[in-house]
Amino acid sequence: MAQKITKFVVGIFGSFTSLWYDKYIVMFIISLLPILELRGGLIAAALMKAPMIPSFIVCFLGNIIPIPFILGFITKIFDYIKSNCKRLGKWIIKLENKANSKKKQIERLKYLGLVLFVGIPLPGTGAWTGCLIAAMLGMDKKKSALAAVAGVIMAGIIMLIFSYGVLGVIIN
Repeated sequence: MAQKITKFVVGIFGSFTSLWYDKYIVMFIISLLPILELRGGLIAAALMKAPMIPSFIVCFLGNIIPIPFILGFITKIFDYIKSNCKRLGKWIIKLENKANSKKKQIERLKYLGLVLFVGIPLPGTGAWTGCLIAAMLGMDKKKSALAAVAGVIMAGIIMLIFSYGVLGVIIN
């Protein structure tokens, strides 16, 4: 699914990727987005035939920038939205329920669970969801941020193997 969404997003930018640095901007933006994150950014990098190491660095930075904001503010933002915006509040409640359904994976192992949750690239996991769950559980923000960053590194290594190995063979 992430591959299809990533191809779609890369297609939107189309000719925007003609300059050498434009590819990195696209990867960075994709890596900032929830759901796609670094995983989508690295798939986009492989699809655009960008060099592996610079692509990893750009995608890693794009994926970790939201972490402190999510850990620090997401519960306050959600509470505000739920109390002031009926339509968005219903969507937030659904999002929280989805995060709550996955929190047992983190709750049992705490920070190691957060590393594994963020690091294993499966649908519904990643830094955004992991940090949302950590914030909802009231976990220590600094330790959660470090665990999420470690998970992003782990996911990045796995996705490099997939994007530049398996996917690289398919698209070449």
